[in-house]
Amino acid sequence: MRHIGGGHKRRYRIIDFKRDRDGVPATVKTIEYDPNRTAYIALVEYADGEKRYILAPNGLKVGAEILSGAGAPPNTGNALLLKEVPLGSSIHAIEMRPGQGASLARSAGTYATLMGREDRYAVIKLPSGEVRRVLLSCKATMGATSNADHALQVFGKAGRKLWILRPPRVRGVAMNPVDHPMGGGEGRASRGHPRSRTGIMAKGQKPATQGRIPVN
Repeated sequence: MRHIGGGHKRRYRIIDFKRDRDGVPATVKTIEYDPNRTAYIALVEYADGEKRYILAPNGLKVGAEILSGAGAPPNTGNALLLKEVPLGSSIHAIEMRPGQGASLARSAGTYATLMGREDRYAVIKLPSGEVRRVLLSCKATMGATSNADHALQVFGKAGRKLWILRPPRVRGVAMNPVDHPMGGGEGRASRGHPRSRTGIMAKGQKPATQGRIPVN
């Protein structure tokens, strides 16, 4: 990958996106920072002693009790089936297929809104504003994700970007001719039309389907 590398070493925390311990109450032990994602994570301990990490919703406190599965109350942090979520509720960590695990509205401060139900589907307004239908048998977690102030973060210097694995993005026109099709030139002069390192034009190119040889 371009512009990826360096940075501080990380340990990956395995997150329980499936929330499949239905009917087993769990107690929140800690709220922790995770370098691999923008939202905070919560360490929860189930009644039988098993511990798992989950995405921490906004407002979840240490010592709170959470529950998942059919019949769980619509409290913050509980994972419910979409058919049991009250209309108009804010939800996050939404499954797209039953049992697949959460894939929608997982980043810091995001939430979706349950707009209604149609036949076998729930109508959900996503953080992007898109409205889509998801099966009622999918799970979602009540509330919004934590760390809503993530968008207000100011890095302050280029070195801090390096710590989080994002080296500077070098422009093609700032490179030498050997490094990029747009490299070289005297002063600020560019070498032709905007294009990628592999020579693909940024604009003005014919559609990719024209002139392509069909593969049998």
